[in-house]
Amino acid sequence: MSRILGIDYGTKRIGIAVTDPLQIIASGLTTVATKDIFTFLEKYLSEEAVECIVVGEPLNEDGTPAQIAHLVVGFVRKLKESYPDIKIASQDERYTSRDAKKIILQSGAKKKKRRDKSLIDKVSAALILQAYMEKIK
Repeated sequence: MSRILGIDYGTKRIGIAVTDPLQIIASGLTTVATKDIFTFLEKYLSEEAVECIVVGEPLNEDGTPAQIAHLVVGFVRKLKESYPDIKIASQDERYTSRDAKKIILQSGAKKKKRRDKSLIDKVSAALILQAYMEKIK
């Protein structure tokens, strides 16, 4: 089987998570500067079989598109153009940053680690990916 890649899009950096090849577990992989995402994806996709890329859909609490939604729409469009053979899906990402902060706090991480925004982005990407996997199973 192939992996599924999860993306938490941000204007400065992007959190990336990935499943194992059997698509059982979603794990945070890394964060990448937003400007470098397609360079990262090109390298990663040449080394790993990926059948689907799941992008977090930024929504407000009431379900309306969040302020950066238009940027995510453009990013998804470019993904589809760049990787026509890979399924591109979206997943509601409401509360993932908040939940990621809770998980990091519960893990016993020190204060400096809890303030690491790249760690929050990576955990958020894993939560987005896990939610998607639960939805499709």
